Amino acid sequence: MGQSKPFRPTALIVEDDPMQREMLCVLLEECNYDVIQCESAEAAERVLAKTARSLALLMTDVQLAGRMNGVELARVAKHRNPALDVVVTSGRPLREPLPDGAKFWSKPWAALDVLREAEIAQGSASRAS
Repeated sequence: MGQSKPFRPTALIVEDDPMQREMLCVLLEECNYDVIQCESAEAAERVLAKTARSLALLMTDVQLAGRMNGVELARVAKHRNPALDVVVTSGRPLREPLPDGAKFWSKPWAALDVLREAEIAQGSASRAS
């Protein structure tokens, strides 16, 4: 008999700072996530168009390369997948409202916060599948 493949959630990381993006990716990969990383909201929007329903977690900075910011990206993501766990981060105060269900983290965030959020999103995604 065939064996089922264990569930591996997927996270989308959108951060224009390569060091922070890499740190998030490493932390999530340690939590058994498949990770897709983007530098801009426009690139992330293309990923969302294809995979929004299969994502468990989106983490994005507010300030990104390109014309769209992270709050706008969070709105697109929540529209495509209302159950998606969305975290928006910034080193500055947030100036516009987040979509319902999205969370805001001030920078610098702690690695432990990322690990906790990964567990929350993984639990929600595995219950939904």
